[in-house]
Amino acid sequence: MRGIGFVGAFGAVAVLVLLWVLKTGGAVASATVPGLPDPGDLVTYGLPVTRVLLDVLGAVTVGYVVAAAFLTPGRGSTVGPEGYPLLRRAGWLALGWAAATALLSVLTVANLLGRPADELGATMLWSFWTTVVMGKAYLLQGVLALALFVGCRLVLSRTGAALLAVLALVTALPPAFTGHAAGAGNHQVAVTSMALHVGGAVLWLGGLAALLAVRRTEALRVTAGRYSRMALGCFVLVVFSGVANAAVRLGSWAEVFGSSYGRLVLAKVAGLVLLGAFGVAHRAYVLRRLADRPGFFRRLVAGELLLMAAVFGLAVGLSRTPTPVPTNPIDPDRVTDLLGFAMPPAPTLSSLFGGFLPDLFFITLVSAGIGFYLAGVWRLRRNGVRWPLGRTLSWVGGLLLLGAITNLGLARYAYVLFSAHMMQHMILSMLIPILLVLGAPLTLALRALHPSGPAGTVADPRAAGDRGPREWLMLALHSRVLRFFTHPVVALIIFVVSLYALYFSSLFATLMQSHLGHLAMLTHFILAGYLFFWVIVGIDPGRRQVSHPVLILIHFGGMVFHAFFGVILMQAQSLIADDWFSLVRPPWMTDPLADQYLGAGITWSFGEIPSAIVFVILVIQWIRADEREQRRLDRAADRAAAGGEDDEWVRYNEYLKSLPKS
Repeated sequence: MRGIGFVGAFGAVAVLVLLWVLKTGGAVASATVPGLPDPGDLVTYGLPVTRVLLDVLGAVTVGYVVAAAFLTPGRGSTVGPEGYPLLRRAGWLALGWAAATALLSVLTVANLLGRPADELGATMLWSFWTTVVMGKAYLLQGVLALALFVGCRLVLSRTGAALLAVLALVTALPPAFTGHAAGAGNHQVAVTSMALHVGGAVLWLGGLAALLAVRRTEALRVTAGRYSRMALGCFVLVVFSGVANAAVRLGSWAEVFGSSYGRLVLAKVAGLVLLGAFGVAHRAYVLRRLADRPGFFRRLVAGELLLMAAVFGLAVGLSRTPTPVPTNPIDPDRVTDLLGFAMPPAPTLSSLFGGFLPDLFFITLVSAGIGFYLAGVWRLRRNGVRWPLGRTLSWVGGLLLLGAITNLGLARYAYVLFSAHMMQHMILSMLIPILLVLGAPLTLALRALHPSGPAGTVADPRAAGDRGPREWLMLALHSRVLRFFTHPVVALIIFVVSLYALYFSSLFATLMQSHLGHLAMLTHFILAGYLFFWVIVGIDPGRRQVSHPVLILIHFGGMVFHAFFGVILMQAQSLIADDWFSLVRPPWMTDPLADQYLGAGITWSFGEIPSAIVFVILVIQWIRADEREQRRLDRAADRAAAGGEDDEWVRYNEYLKSLPKS
C-alpha cells in the first residue's frame, strides 16, 4: 500500500512542524490554569495532530481520484492501467479519512467540554453532530468520505471517476466554513477565501502525491505535463486566497511583524515561495529532461512533497493560533455578526452603485471567466481564425456586470432590503445570462482547445483516444443529462418554479442566514437564467433544435409567469422572509411592506426590457434561419438544373398531382 506509506511520511513532517507552531504561536497553554476544565494533553495535542493527519489523508485522496479521472491516460471510456490502482488506493485512504473525521469529532467535543476523551458518551457526540455547526460539518465530511470509499471500490469508467473527483473535492470543503473564517466578520472574503484556499491546496498536494505514485509507469510524462498545468492554477489560487484571508485575520500591516500569527503567516508565505520555485524548476527544466533523468525528477517531487507537508502542518497550526482580529469578539455587533459588515446608511444613488463589498467567489469567477475567454480568442487569432468582436464584448460585458452587481453597493443593500435583493435577482437571472449566452463560450472553447492525442498537444502515443478538456466538453454536450435539461419545458420549469418555490416558502430566509446559502442562491439565479436563455437564443452546440414558433411560446410563457409573480407580490399583505429581514432591518426603514411592494414593481417591470430584447433576437434568428434554408433550396435547385434532374419541389408537385382527387 504505497499510498499509505506516502501519507505516513507526509504526516510525520506535517506533525513535527505543527508541534513547533503550537509551542511558538501560543495555540496551547504551557500550564494548566487552576479552576478551568482541562481535557488533558491527549486532547490538547491530539486534536491538532489529528487535524493535520485528516487534512493530509483528504488531500492525497482527492489527488489520487483527480489523477485517475483527468491526469493519467485512459482507455476509451474506462480508466487506464495507471488510474485503476490510484482509484483503489484512494478508496482505502477515504476510509481512513472518515475514521480520522470521527476521531477529530471526539477530540473536539472533549476540548469544548474540557473533559478527557474517555469520559464522553455517545449522546454527547451525537448532540455535537446534530446541533453544532462544526459538528454538522464533520458529520457531513465523514459521510461523504464513506460514500467516496464505496465509489472508489466500484467505479471503473472515466465518467464515474470524474464524478468521484468532484465528490472528493466537495468532501474536503465543509470544515473550511467552520474555522477562523466562519467566526469572523467580512464573510464575503473570509469564508470564500478559505474554501478556495482549501480547494487549491488539496488539489496541489494530492496531485503531487499521485504524480509520485505513477513515477515508474509509462504514463509519467503525460501525467506530469497535465499536473504541471493544474499546479500552476492551484499555486495562483492558493496565494491569492491566502493573502485575502490573512488580510482579514491580521487587520493591519503592523500585525504582520507584531503578532505571532503574523510571523507564522510570513513563514507560510516563505514556504509557498519555495514551492513556487519547485514549480518553476519542473516546468523549465525537469519536464523537458524527464526521459533522461527520471531519478532527479523523483527526488525533486519527494522534496517538494515534504515541503508541502510542512506547509500543511503550518496551516493547521495557524488555524489554532489566536488571530489579531478576534473571530469571536466579546461584545459583537448583531448585524455585523450576521452580515459580515456594519448596517449601511439610507440608500442613495452613489451608495447603491458605488462603494465596494468584495466577494471573493464572484471576483474569482469573473477574473477566470474573462481570462480564459480572452486566451481562447487570442489562440484563435494566432491561428488566423477570426472571432466576432460582438461575442467578445457580450461575454466580457456580462461578466463585468456580474462583478459589479455582486461587489458594489447594491450587493450590500440586497442583504437588508427586499427591493434591492429583487433588483439584484432580476439582473442576475435575466440580463447577465442573456449577455453570457450571446458570447458563445462553448463554441469558442471547442474551436480553441486542441484534441487530445498525437494530433493535439499531448505528444505521447499512449494518449491516443484519451480525454482532454475538449473531449470532456464534447462528452458533456452530447450527454443525456444535458439533453434532458435543455428541453424547453424543463428549462422553463426550472426558471419559473424555482422563483415561486424560493420566495413563497421558508427557503429564502434559510439561505439568507449563511454566506454559503447566499452564494448558492445567487449562483442558482445565474445558472437557471443561463439555461433558459441558452435554450431560447443560444448559439452554442448542445441545445435541442426546436422550431422558432415553439421557442417564442416558451419565452412568452416565461414572461407571463414572471409578471404574474410580481402581481402576486403587489397584492400580498404579509412580509416575505420576515424572520430574516426583521433581524437586519435598518433603523431608517419606516415601512417594510412598502419596500416589498417596490421589489414587486421591480420584478414586474424590469423583466420586460430583457424579454423584449430576447424577443427581437428570436425574430432575427428566425428570419436568418429561413434565409439559410431558402439559400440551401436554391443551391439544390441549381444543382438539379445543372444535372438535368428535377429538384425536390418539382418532385413534390408531381407527387401532389398523382394523388387521387376526392
